[in-house]
Amino acid sequence: MFRTALRNVLSHKARLLMTVLAVMLGVAFVSGTLVFTDTLGNAFRNQSAKNYDDVAVAVTTHADQRDAQTPGVNAATLKKIQGLDGVESATGRVSGFAGVADPGGKLIGNGWSNTGANFAPGKDGKDAQYAFSDGTGPTTDGRIALDAETAKKGEYKVGDKVRVATNGPVKEYTLSGVFTTEDGAVNAGGSLVLFDTPVAQKLFLRPGEFQTASVTAAPGASDQQLLTAVKPLLPKDAEAKTGKALADEQAKQIESGLSSLNKLLLAFAGIALFVGIFLIANTFTMLVAQRTKELALLRAVGASRRQVKRSVLLEAAVVGLIASVVGFVLGLGLATGLRSAMSLIGGKIPAGPLVIAPTTVVAAFGVGVLITVLAAWLPARRAAKIPPVAAMNSMHAVATVKSLVLRNSIGAVITLLGAAAIIAGAAQSGTNAQLAIAAGAFLALIGVIILIPLLSRPVIALVRPLLQRLFGVSGKLAAQNAVRNPRRTGATASALAIGLTLVTGISVLGVTLGQAVDRMTTDNIKADYMVSMASGDSLDESALTALEKADGVTAVSPQQAVWLEIGGAGLSASGVTPGDVQKVLAVDTVSGSMDSLSSGEIAVSEKTAKSNGWKTGDSVPVTYDDHKKENLKVGALYKDNDFLSQVLIPRETVAPHEGRADIREIWVKTEGGASAANEQAVVDALGDNPGMSVMDRQDIRDMFGGSINLAMNIMYGLLAMALIIAVLGVVNTLAMSVFERQQEIGMLRAIGLDRRKVKRMIRLEAVVISLFGAVVGIGLGLFLGWAIGQTVSSDIPQYALVVPWGRIALFLLLAGLVGVLAAMWPARSAARLNMLTAIKTE
Repeated sequence: MFRTALRNVLSHKARLLMTVLAVMLGVAFVSGTLVFTDTLGNAFRNQSAKNYDDVAVAVTTHADQRDAQTPGVNAATLKKIQGLDGVESATGRVSGFAGVADPGGKLIGNGWSNTGANFAPGKDGKDAQYAFSDGTGPTTDGRIALDAETAKKGEYKVGDKVRVATNGPVKEYTLSGVFTTEDGAVNAGGSLVLFDTPVAQKLFLRPGEFQTASVTAAPGASDQQLLTAVKPLLPKDAEAKTGKALADEQAKQIESGLSSLNKLLLAFAGIALFVGIFLIANTFTMLVAQRTKELALLRAVGASRRQVKRSVLLEAAVVGLIASVVGFVLGLGLATGLRSAMSLIGGKIPAGPLVIAPTTVVAAFGVGVLITVLAAWLPARRAAKIPPVAAMNSMHAVATVKSLVLRNSIGAVITLLGAAAIIAGAAQSGTNAQLAIAAGAFLALIGVIILIPLLSRPVIALVRPLLQRLFGVSGKLAAQNAVRNPRRTGATASALAIGLTLVTGISVLGVTLGQAVDRMTTDNIKADYMVSMASGDSLDESALTALEKADGVTAVSPQQAVWLEIGGAGLSASGVTPGDVQKVLAVDTVSGSMDSLSSGEIAVSEKTAKSNGWKTGDSVPVTYDDHKKENLKVGALYKDNDFLSQVLIPRETVAPHEGRADIREIWVKTEGGASAANEQAVVDALGDNPGMSVMDRQDIRDMFGGSINLAMNIMYGLLAMALIIAVLGVVNTLAMSVFERQQEIGMLRAIGLDRRKVKRMIRLEAVVISLFGAVVGIGLGLFLGWAIGQTVSSDIPQYALVVPWGRIALFLLLAGLVGVLAAMWPARSAARLNMLTAIKTE
């Protein structure tokens, strides 16, 4: 039986090719994902360990430029640490945002990974953390050093003038040196600027203070002993850990971060393999049906049911093993390609070997072989049931009425349970709702897949008259062939249905959320421009002053983040400019007047006022961030707005109680509205600062909706694997169907159906099956998109379900195209059959 199984695999190479491709793609995705994330994790862990290799103790504080109450490590403390027994050196570090302009004035990097730090030379005049390839580190005001990648992008050489933006006004510095580094910001595609230590302290913290410090041990000194000695010297809230402990912590954080990526990619690999199950099961079902006589003869000469079943499963195992070997090699290429792709988009991965863990090999081969064998189990079971008497006739075993009734009953129950779970989840919100919908979606998919053979007849019957009218005999035969074997049609259509269910659901949700965001920005913003830091940090107050004086600007108001305690509860508030805030943002007043802000009163959102029992005219006790208290009058209530905080307070009122103002964005209204001239005036007023972002309303829409579009595109790309496997399923079904129907096709040719019409018949059959799967998938996807949307609708005031009819039409068109392309080879094979040879074929 073992030799028989191998012979059958070798004799059906072409028919098993699509199965091999489906399993191969799934295994490649699994192995590529595991190798890629293991390689990334290993590279970053090694880099982390290298960064802390010479660090005995690392000190971290929560010091911030805006918070004078939280001290950093001052020079006196650093000197005490340096004087401890066993300490080789102690180096203070300070860092913050620093962006470099290219020759065209644009920011080099992406903002959030543009960093500035201090150059801290030792006794030898060198900073061990940076290796200079040209020039020297900055040791005076007015000089900086750049990392090699940034210097290359900006075409800067030692001695050149470089414009650098920090949270304050942009300044020009002389480049003193270029260095190489493994700094995470540079690896993420950003930049690193080194300043002289006093300059960096003034820019990012306070003169004479550091945010962090690293201690190097003298030969023979214990890291743990040094940690014990350093801790008593540190300011309040400062933390100290050994370098090894910090490296281990970073390794865990890297592992945790990559775990999410790993799970996401493996989830899509699972979807691809799930789709592949239908292709594999369909292939082996057809092979078993074609070999009815052969299997019956094996039974007649003494083979037991168990031996026949094992023979089919062994065939599946051999196919799975071959596919797993090829898929694993392809996965290694995929992992290498992903690594190269990250470098191309600006993400620099530390050097390191490709990591192939034993668990990856086991997982890849285990998944490939196990999926194939499991998918072939039902066909193998049917093969074992073929009676020896079947060898005496040409009748293939057909499904009994009882088995079809049982199948449809089970499918209906599972589908109803899934639909009920989805509807129950849609009525809730939060994690429980998402879990209910996920479970319901899985059940509904399984139920619909079971019911697809039953659904195929009535659905395809609807289009049969149209096919006959448009394409004549070819159309009529195509419709009849599509429902001749409902199980086969169902299994083929199921693969497309799964892919399009997910694609449609994602599209409905993405388009709906995108339009909600679009309405939110359109309805709530009156300003022409929003100014913010590219890094996401706070703007300096000088930017606000400059905009208030700019030509053509008619209204300016910041959104200054303020912490207030009102009535014993902490509330988020915004420091705004009275009189201007209602000109730049839509403030829908419920009671009172926004003009009351000019008198030092506050405005409160309707929901916040209701929950606290406040009304216009009430006096409420306010505690500021510096713990000082004051009673303020509620001058107005306004409707909740996504761009407004719970409380609006005049900037002048809160200014005496704040250190450095935390201004996240500034809204600007200009005379005549947005225009190229007005935008340039705003940019000029800010000193052509590359670290600041000036966005008009369309840019703001793109910013909020961009992440949604990016997520959708990533999902589409990952789901493409499942759709490719679904296409392979259509090709395989048609190819094997043509082989089964050689005699029939020969007869059709003999009675006058020419080659062109035979090709058309096969193509139309493929299109009908593909469109049937697409309709089922799109219907279920719309249902899921609606359900998921309901769980988030309460958190999005502008939410309203949008059905993307244009995209749905495109999906249907692509499904039809898939059918045409998938039928090219089978249709050509059918048309080239010799009619006399085909008629004689059994």
